[in-house]
Amino acid sequence: MMNRGFQIVTKYKNQGLSLPFRATKQAAGYDFASAEDFTLPSIWKLNFLKVLWAIRHSQAVSDEQLDDAKQILKPYLVPTGIKAYMNDNEVLIIANRSSNPLKRGMYLPNGIGVIDADYYDNPNNEGEIFVQMINFGLVDRKIKKGERIAQGIFMPFLVADSDDQSQAQQRAGGFGSSGK
Repeated sequence: MMNRGFQIVTKYKNQGLSLPFRATKQAAGYDFASAEDFTLPSIWKLNFLKVLWAIRHSQAVSDEQLDDAKQILKPYLVPTGIKAYMNDNEVLIIANRSSNPLKRGMYLPNGIGVIDADYYDNPNNEGEIFVQMINFGLVDRKIKKGERIAQGIFMPFLVADSDDQSQAQQRAGGFGSSGK
C-alpha cells in the first residue's frame, strides 16, 4: 500500500519530467520544478505604474485603468506536471524556495499552497499541482523547464472536536475548487 508520493500527470507523461525530490538528507521539502518554459511577467508594467502614480497624486482613475492594473498584479499559475497522493489525514503544503524572493523576485502571493488529499486525480485537472507566483523583479523572469520553483512538505493535520462532516461536500473540481 502506498501512503504518499508523486506521479506525473497524463498530459506530461512523455515530456521528461522528474518527480519532486529532497535535495539533502535532512530537507523537509520536496523540490518542485516547472513542467515547461514559462515567462513570469514583471509587475512593473506601464499601465500599473500609470495607475499607481495617479492614485498617489490623488488623480481620478477609470474603472478600465484599474482593471488593467489588476490584470498586471494577478498571480500566474506555473504548471508542475505533478500530482500528489497522500493519506486522508494529510496535506501537502507548497512553499516558496528561500532563494526565490532574494535572488529572483518571485513570490507566492498566497504565502503557501494547500494541496488536499482529495485533490489527487480529481476529474477537472487530474490533480496537477500549479504554483501561484508573482514577479516583483524589474524585468520578466524566464523560468526554464526543470527549474526548481517551490517546495512541498507533507504534513498531518488535526480536526476540531466539533467537526461536522455532514456539511462537507465531495470535491467537484480542480484548482481552488474546495472554496465553493
